[in-house]
Formats: sequence, C-alpha cells, structure tokens
Amino acid sequence: MIQEIEGDLLLSKAAVIAHGVAPNDPFAHGLALALRTHAPAFYKDFRHFCQTYHPKSGTLWTWAGADGVRIVSLFTQEPVEGHHGGTPGPASVKHVGHALKALRQFIEDEKVPSIALPRLATGAGGLDWKSVDPLVHQHLGSLPIPVYVYTTYRSGVVGAEH
Repeated sequence: MIQEIEGDLLLSKAAVIAHGVAPNDPFAHGLALALRTHAPAFYKDFRHFCQTYHPKSGTLWTWAGADGVRIVSLFTQEPVEGHHGGTPGPASVKHVGHALKALRQFIEDEKVPSIALPRLATGAGGLDWKSVDPLVHQHLGSLPIPVYVYTTYRSGVVGAEH
C-alpha cells in the first residue's frame, strides 16, 4: 500500500529507506548529501562498493548500519565520469523502472516490513514526477507492506506514517 507523506525522510520509522543516485555519485546535493552527513559510514561503504564493483545504472546496492539503519541506493542515473568528483549523469525512466523492479525483489526476498522513499530521480536526476510516479505504483503498489513516498520535503518534520 502506497502512502504519500509530507516530512523529513531521514526521520522515517520505516525499516528501509531507499533513494536514487548515480554509480560513483559524490553525494553533493539534496537527499544524498543529507544521507552522507547523517551516516558517514554509509557513504564510505558506498564509495568502496562503486570503486570495487562498478555498478550499472538500473541496479541497486543495500547497506545496513550497526545501529540497524538500512538504506537502499537505487542507481537511477547515468554514472559519474571517472571515479571521483564528476557530475552524475541524468536519470532515465528505463533505469528507474529496472531499479524499482530490483527493489521489489529485494523487499520480497528480505521480507522488508516497510519502506520509505522520496520522489525518485526528480531532484538531481532531472525527471518529472509524472513520469516516475506510475513506475512506483507499477512496481511497489501491490506490495502488502507500507510504502511511504515522501512527496513533499519538510525539514525536521516527522511524516504521518500509518
């Protein structure tokens, strides 16, 4: 069941937080920067993963912190040129669709009880939410768990998840 939420995604009580990025993303803007600041070990492990495995757009990477926080990075954008300091490429509907399909498989395999995500690929990714929202519903809408989509960011505000 999908529930649209206003609030701060980082304050979500969902079991997993998902977000969209590019392979080798420097996490320099928006939610990615907030995640980098909020969980520095996550970013360090992300960089190591990208440098070691060279992930492809349309896939995902999962991370679990020592404090129980679980984050899924959906590779919705074209990769950063090189390994350091480049600018992430644009997102594509194709990459978002593939990443959401992989996310659904992860949710089912890991028996994730709830998940929260932003309006994927609409910030740095550059897509229009009208193109992405149907994909979210297609891939996650029939899941028997709460899927919290944070459609409006409100800094410091806990979203009304139920």
